[in-house]
Amino acid sequence: MVGAIARWVVLVAVAVAILVPIGYAFLGGFRTTGAIRNRPAGFPDPWIFDHYAKAITGGAYWQQLFNSIVIAVIAVTVVVIVSALAAYVFARFAFRGREALFTLFALGLLFPAAVAILPLYILLRTIGLLDNPLGVALPQAAFGIPLTIIILRPFFKSIPVELEDAALIDGCSRFGFFWRVLLPLSRPALATVAILALVGSWNSFLLPLLILGGSEQWTLPLGVLNFSTQYSQDVAAVLAYAAMSMVPALLFYVFAERQLIGGLTSGAVKG
Repeated sequence: MVGAIARWVVLVAVAVAILVPIGYAFLGGFRTTGAIRNRPAGFPDPWIFDHYAKAITGGAYWQQLFNSIVIAVIAVTVVVIVSALAAYVFARFAFRGREALFTLFALGLLFPAAVAILPLYILLRTIGLLDNPLGVALPQAAFGIPLTIIILRPFFKSIPVELEDAALIDGCSRFGFFWRVLLPLSRPALATVAILALVGSWNSFLLPLLILGGSEQWTLPLGVLNFSTQYSQDVAAVLAYAAMSMVPALLFYVFAERQLIGGLTSGAVKG
């Protein structure tokens, strides 16, 4: 009983810590800067819609949203395809040095992206990917692959060997089994890693800041920084712009929540 109460207290505390800043940003966008300074914890009275209207009607927001979507789609596609193929090999093929190679991928989780920024910048400049969405998306995918492989490998291993043997007997190749059987059964796990890769790409700040030079190429995090610098005295407008930058990711999570939870809690095949 005490343990259950303690868990609920922790869960409520975590939920409050997450939801309060988000709610404050959304509600603050409907207030004036003067009202926020006089009563920081107050509710909108009256409700002001000008700040959100400015963010929605401004061309910069939609361009930044488009740039973020393009980079995220490229990064997620590369992460899912490459990681699924690698995880399939690590899970279903036995070869010398397999565990050592898998450990090498796992060590990639210990390598922070900030450490590689300088050599990565030089590499991207050498191959001509500066001021290019690929210059952001491909490194994001590279840093997301180790975690994705670690998540997918046990999921692929949980699929019964008898299912693979039956597919091979029916004339299916190894790649055919991967494409026609393994991937459809792994939809929850693939959705989970896709969501994780999307969130990582969407929230990335340092890499786009260094790689994307022109303002027409900025992503939403860079747009929020620029907007907050340009309108530093208008706190309400900054909160509205920040809240608008969170809307796409929140909507995606709402629609993908079931897949995310299913991928974390279920196995590939039961029984």
